[in-house]
This record gives sequence, structure tokens and C-alpha cells, in this order.
Amino acid sequence: QVHLVESGGGLVQAGGSLRLSCAASRIISSINSMGWYRQAPGKQRELVASITSGGTTNYADFVKGRFTISRDGAKNTVYLQMNSLKPEDTAVYYCKGTNWGVNYWGQGTQVTVSS
Repeated sequence: QVHLVESGGGLVQAGGSLRLSCAASRIISSINSMGWYRQAPGKQRELVASITSGGTTNYADFVKGRFTISRDGAKNTVYLQMNSLKPEDTAVYYCKGTNWGVNYWGQGTQVTVSS
């Protein structure tokens, strides 16, 4: 079982930055993969970025060059640094952990980007 808690969302102007945090209840290096997803109103949840236990990262095309996923093993926390934010980045951002085929989700954190 993995319990995930997101934080760091908020309201920011276009062009600004936010850093989201996802604190895990267990050692993150023991979790196969962790990622950030987002869901805007009326849209499906979509992958933003992911990182494997080996450190391999993957990004959606729409965030490449703007967002960076990272992790701190000592804090069992995964981060999403978001720069050059756009109004279309407005969504609820969710942290997901996948371990041996089982998915665990956090409760989500709202990110709102004003124009």
C-alpha cells in the first residue's frame, strides 16, 4: 500500500512558476514508477511527467522544456517544477505511484493559471 499526499498548488499568473510536491508513505525508490497527471474540467486525466525507480523520466510533449520531475529519496518526495505556466495548464494535478501493476493516487492539488 502506498499513500500519497500532494501539495504546492495555487493561483499563479501566466509565465509564473509553481513546485508541486508528492509525499509518499514508503521509500520511493521501492516504487516502480511515480508520475504526475492532470485533469482539467470536462477533460480526461492525462500524463504530465513520470519517473521510474531507476530515474528514467518521461514528459508529455506539451510540458517539455517547461516542467521538470525530480525526487528526493531522503524525503520520500517527488516534485514537479513547473515554469512558464500557461492558462491551459490550469487543472487538478494528481500524483500517481505504480507498483507491481497496482496504481495509487493522491487526492490532487489545484493549479490555476490566470492570463
